[in-house]
Amino acid sequence: MSELLGKKVKLFSLSANQPLALEIAKSIGIELAKCEVVHFADGEINVNINETVRGHDVFVVQPTSSPVNEHLMELLIMCDALKRASAKTINLVIPYYGYSRQDRKARSRQPITAKLVADLLQTAGANRVIAMDLHAAQIQGFFNIPIDNFLGLPILVNYFIDNHLSGKDTIIVSPDHGGVVRAREFAKILECPIAIIDKRRPEPNKAEVMNILGDVANKTCIIVDDMVDTAGTLTAAADALIKQGAKEVFAACTHGVLSNPAVERIQNSSLKELVITNTILLPEEKRIPKIKVVSVGSLLGHGILRILSDEPLSGLFIYSYDKSKRELL
Repeated sequence: MSELLGKKVKLFSLSANQPLALEIAKSIGIELAKCEVVHFADGEINVNINETVRGHDVFVVQPTSSPVNEHLMELLIMCDALKRASAKTINLVIPYYGYSRQDRKARSRQPITAKLVADLLQTAGANRVIAMDLHAAQIQGFFNIPIDNFLGLPILVNYFIDNHLSGKDTIIVSPDHGGVVRAREFAKILECPIAIIDKRRPEPNKAEVMNILGDVANKTCIIVDDMVDTAGTLTAAADALIKQGAKEVFAACTHGVLSNPAVERIQNSSLKELVITNTILLPEEKRIPKIKVVSVGSLLGHGILRILSDEPLSGLFIYSYDKSKRELL
């Protein structure tokens, strides 16, 4: 039996990102509990929990990344199994929340799938959800249970400070008008100005850069976004910035979705480096020198400890940097 802060606790990982779950387990000082995910020949999924969870506070690590539907079904089935096994609380650690871009009706007769997923998780038995950098903040309102939206910004900012990319020769770039708040927060810490890409999206996963608002000439540009999927927007923005006289272009995104042909586009683009976190497992075939991965395992682990001890989580998102320790305070 694992005990933390006087409570019975179990931490499970399903199949989406076990390396991240192992990092979280190490950071909080327990071992991963044992479970088995079985995929039958007809595509059905089953979950076997190999140890007792009765009366335990259970945490399940499972980003709903590609293949999204399989990973979501694994999570729903795990929730049902835990509920029927008399777990005290079921806490879902979903670093990447799939379907988050379908958060509103953009056209007539469209679904709001982010809300549907929230309903499914609650019906399955979830008591709490821990996510990171939700695509839209209003997704928190889709839940009738506590949901904690962790921020990847402090982790990403530290990377650029460590690499001496801050100050007046650096400019933070928002890839669209909707990302301005995120860019401002990044720029405030790095003490540099911002620029905005004015773009239009004629169809899903395709964007065209129309204009750049801000002076990027002879500057090191850092494009900041919550996720990179096919990398069409990102690479088009990088190329446009170089044409406008930017010295070099970096990018920082919490979620590296990296659907095809993203890696090829990044490799052949003007981007010098793309920095992502490990909310989504990056397979070996997508690991190229231009893509750097920083870990959120310790951040999520500290969050779990604060939840167990009934401490506020807000302190995890107040930025402070100790150059001697190279870590968040």
